[in-house]
Amino acid sequence: MALKPELINELKKIVGNEWVVTERELIERYLYDETSEEVRPKAAEEVVVVKPRTAEEVSEVLKLANREGVPVYPRGGGTGLVGGAVPTKPGIVLSLERMDDVVIDTENLVAEVGAGVTLSKLIEEAEGAGLFFPPHPGDEGAFIGGMIATNAGGARAVRTGVMRNYVLGIEVVLPTGQILRLGGKVIKNNMGYNLMHLIIGSEGTLGVITKAYIRLYPKYGASATMVIPFNSRLDAINTSYEIMRSGVTPLLLEYAEKGILEKSANYLGLKWPAEEGRAHLIVTISEALEDSVYGELEVINSIAEKHNALEPVVATRDDEQAEILKIRSEIYSALKKDMVDALDVSLPLGKIYEFMEGIDELERKYNTWIPICGHVGDGNLHPHILRKEGWGVDMYEKLKDDIYDLTMKLGGSITGEHGVGATRTKYLLKYLSKEHIQLMKELKKLFDPNNILNPGKVLPEV
Repeated sequence: MALKPELINELKKIVGNEWVVTERELIERYLYDETSEEVRPKAAEEVVVVKPRTAEEVSEVLKLANREGVPVYPRGGGTGLVGGAVPTKPGIVLSLERMDDVVIDTENLVAEVGAGVTLSKLIEEAEGAGLFFPPHPGDEGAFIGGMIATNAGGARAVRTGVMRNYVLGIEVVLPTGQILRLGGKVIKNNMGYNLMHLIIGSEGTLGVITKAYIRLYPKYGASATMVIPFNSRLDAINTSYEIMRSGVTPLLLEYAEKGILEKSANYLGLKWPAEEGRAHLIVTISEALEDSVYGELEVINSIAEKHNALEPVVATRDDEQAEILKIRSEIYSALKKDMVDALDVSLPLGKIYEFMEGIDELERKYNTWIPICGHVGDGNLHPHILRKEGWGVDMYEKLKDDIYDLTMKLGGSITGEHGVGATRTKYLLKYLSKEHIQLMKELKKLFDPNNILNPGKVLPEV
């Protein structure tokens, strides 16, 4: 289906000539996200990129698209890993990059942000006002609108929660063009069904988020990061279990194999600070008082010693801690050239070690390496499927099926933070009941009667 010239002209009237992009070479970067080539969906050829500045412009674009039956694909920073922003049919890529205003309300501890504000910009603006935005999903180029639409998690979710826990209110444009303002700057709000939380995590299929009110926190007075090496994975996981039961709640509690941490450090031109062991825990403690930080580090160290920890490395300077987080956050980038898929399974805390043992069995079965890192404090793990000589798509899918079957058998979920997007829709048919899927379809139809908004994502088209 070719896009009609009349449609292009109407779009230009809504947002202005310079904000409608039709040149193929300029459109190219809007066609894909960070999903690996082997698993990502193929982008459509007939696509126009539209860059609105206001919710009212978004509304007019959606009204036009709804009237003409043209698909619309909301686009954030393009950092997704499941093809959620890929335009799979001819239509409109709705880039929210111009909606990048930030207002910090220090009195109410709230940031009013446009959907196109990057994570790095929000962090910078909050810190400039003496405040703190705890979540760190990884890529600081991610847009806040996309982080809300996917309910992004990250390394710090163990203490302060995922994106959902920070959203006090949103402005959202429905597929039919209505603008809703849900919530606001209040922390508690029980006025009717919570439609805001239905939109959060809906991956751009129920509405286009244009603005959000984000909860901020006072900056911690003191912080320290400890890297604890172990020779045994079991010792590392048992230590993480006991930390979570100790009464100490870290800001960050991560597990990673030393090999991939060193690979990430080399990729960045840095050095991983811990040289011993094969299984490492990364623990960040942040509190109001320095004495509290050191007291909690002593508790964690005593737990680690009971489980045969090797000599830990402790970083107290901000730059040292930032470097450790940077190395952990860039594991995906370091593995990317060799990677087919980055999974994000979620497990009950008590099943993490059993899952890892199951991954070891799959490594032996398939004669391949499946490096694992993840947020052991909340059970969200990242097994990475790497390229293997002689394998085709079928073999990669077979391995992924086995990993997902293992996850579900242990009472987990196939996605804890990346979402369903386009690459995982078939697994909903496998693991969710018919009643569950039918109810989701009815909700989609209620919000989007003509199925114009991000069609083919989240819900399987069957």
